[in-house]
Amino acid sequence: MRFDDDLIACAEAVQKGDPDRFQATMAAPVAARPTLFALYAFNIEMSRAPWASQESMIAEMRVQWWRDVGAEIASGATVRRHYVATPLARLLKAGAAEAIDAMAEARRWDIYRDPFEDTAGFDRYIDATSGGLMWMAAASLGPASEGVVRDFAWAAGLANFLRAIPQLEAQKRVPLLDGSVKGVRHLAERGLDRLSSARARRGDISPEARPALLSGWQSGALLAQVRKEPHRVAAGEMGLSEFRKRLGLLWQAGSGRW
Repeated sequence: MRFDDDLIACAEAVQKGDPDRFQATMAAPVAARPTLFALYAFNIEMSRAPWASQESMIAEMRVQWWRDVGAEIASGATVRRHYVATPLARLLKAGAAEAIDAMAEARRWDIYRDPFEDTAGFDRYIDATSGGLMWMAAASLGPASEGVVRDFAWAAGLANFLRAIPQLEAQKRVPLLDGSVKGVRHLAERGLDRLSSARARRGDISPEARPALLSGWQSGALLAQVRKEPHRVAAGEMGLSEFRKRLGLLWQAGSGRW
């Protein structure tokens, strides 16, 4: 698929709003890039919707707008005109688009300041947001085991969520059920366990679908960093050097291993 004005705008939005996923997409095969750029631009829109206004009703309407887009794509109905929704409707498989509903429901947590009810609620949030996004990408690119994709995506989503802790707390949110050193280390260990589970079944992800997993290339190193030094989360000091980031991405893209 050629890059029309909509896809160019999606790519520019990802480059500006989600630099890591932009790098991952540029490391992917050319044929996979339109789908990834459209999905990642959608993810930016969806993740920003809850923060669009301090008025919860307006934020709810923004989230619902994208929920309705997902329903239109999933049902095969005519999709409303939008620079992200239009290419997304062409590139996203209808069955995969059903994940948008759970993603939108999870994003409603971002609107309010209530903590997660329990561990299961936290797990559902990570799975619906990160897992839903990565599954839509993989399912639209090629054959893949949903369970394997979601295990890998949960680890990647947890790493991203932990990096966002200082910002969430600054917005008066309560992001963690247990923000102690022990609690944070335990979360990192759970993420690493999910990552190991996914890696044990690499063969269940086709070569065509593998580019969907490139966006999680840092997750193992970041979670290992948190396991060793949990205090980095609260201090906002998670991260890898630019050299290590680029080397890791090049290795994953070149080897097909994750």
